Amino acid sequence: MLWFLICVAILLLGYFLYSKVVEKIFVINPKRETPAHTLKDGVDYVPMSKKKIWLIQLLNIAGTGPIFGPILGALYGPVAMLWIVFGCVFAGAVHDYFSGMLSIRNGGANIPYMAGKYLGRPAKHVMNIFAILLLLLVGVVFVASPASLLTNITSELMNSGSVGAAAVNDEAGAAKGNILMIWTAIIFVYYIIATLVPIDKIIGRIYPIFGALLMFMTLGMLFGLFFEGIPFFQTVTAKLGHEVELADFFTNLHPKEGTPLWPLLFVTIACGAISGFHATQSPLMARCTENEKEGRFIFYGAMIGEGVIALIWCMVGLSFYDDQASLVEALKGTPSKVVYDSAIGMLGLFGGILAVLGVVVLPITSGDTAFRAARLLIADYLKIDQRNIAKRLSIAIPLFAIGYWVSTVDFQVLWRYFGWANQTTAMVMLWTASAYLFRHKKFHWVTTIPAIFMTMVCASYIANAPIGFNMSYDTSLWAGVAATVVAVIAFFTLLKPMTPEEQAND
Repeated sequence: MLWFLICVAILLLGYFLYSKVVEKIFVINPKRETPAHTLKDGVDYVPMSKKKIWLIQLLNIAGTGPIFGPILGALYGPVAMLWIVFGCVFAGAVHDYFSGMLSIRNGGANIPYMAGKYLGRPAKHVMNIFAILLLLLVGVVFVASPASLLTNITSELMNSGSVGAAAVNDEAGAAKGNILMIWTAIIFVYYIIATLVPIDKIIGRIYPIFGALLMFMTLGMLFGLFFEGIPFFQTVTAKLGHEVELADFFTNLHPKEGTPLWPLLFVTIACGAISGFHATQSPLMARCTENEKEGRFIFYGAMIGEGVIALIWCMVGLSFYDDQASLVEALKGTPSKVVYDSAIGMLGLFGGILAVLGVVVLPITSGDTAFRAARLLIADYLKIDQRNIAKRLSIAIPLFAIGYWVSTVDFQVLWRYFGWANQTTAMVMLWTASAYLFRHKKFHWVTTIPAIFMTMVCASYIANAPIGFNMSYDTSLWAGVAATVVAVIAFFTLLKPMTPEEQAND
């Protein structure tokens, strides 16, 4: 447990120390009016307090990614916790800060616009496709996972007699399938409503309730880890069969062939370390931020909060089951079973259900804003005014129809595509931030180094993955190196620093 506390301490130090370095490099202007005031429209541009925005930002970005990803990442051993900590401080939170602040500086612009402005027009078209695809995948994935968890809760209550007698024979499976369909429909209906109405009417009002459930889940699972006799190092030692040493942090505990630590760990654990989905969400809150000085707390700070959530669930994955085989068995299908088993096992039926509900709100509060952000992306690209609800419907209806069709695809396949699209979007956002800093003659390495790292990760993964080019592992590594070298050369040869006049107008 000491290791967990050290990891949390590093995350907090990252916020209190490194975020100030990042803010100093960016150079805020507290006197500059933000889009929340200059473009106020009562729908998407709505001034809100920084505490409310921080909570909404956290709930927006923290879907099932910082829960499912770290649980899956636990198969790689304690090194997963190192990636969460250092990835969050030096890459993920930096990524979120620049995606939010650059949006504020550009009238609440989305990531395709910013990529086009600082990297060139081709980047804008590529990012439009990537961002809409990613948001669609997020929306669909974040329907399936909460529906699955709610189905488990409903079935458990029925079986316990809390809601009535439940079939305990072959009819139980059919009943569970019907329950899943009902919850899926309810979530889709909520997404449609939340996508269309002004942001402060539902999201701004209901999220504080969701936030309370989130806090209960976080503190409840911490309580379970601390007081239910699940000591971290003893559990890991038992799994390894010997004393834990530094080398064990770089040992792949999952011996299954074809699952090497590089680059799979860095795609498996996306949210909680670094996530391109956040770049699609930060502009939503950039349109509500009242002052640039609030950006560090809202964008960098929310990512640190997500890092803590990811650490908790990584600990659960490492510690809850007696051995790795039990964790592997529980992970068949989706990680929902691990969430449910651990919450009920550590907190009892009532407390466990509340904790699971805290998990459920995360994907729901990311799914609704994913579809909302997708609507805004399409509207910006096609230049469709969104103040009229009929025009919002003209985008939302086809979007949800496609989303329903995509939801019929196998969850595991969707998650793999989501993981790669997510990290690739983060990579492009980091290069965009680097281009901004480079062209403004500021210290760009704060984003360029993580951009280079993520380019290696994304290129190696898609080269090796069956959903990609299916190259051999060794060949995919060289392909990753080659792609990264090309990206670095292009960055330093094609980009030119801005003139003083251009900087003044930017």
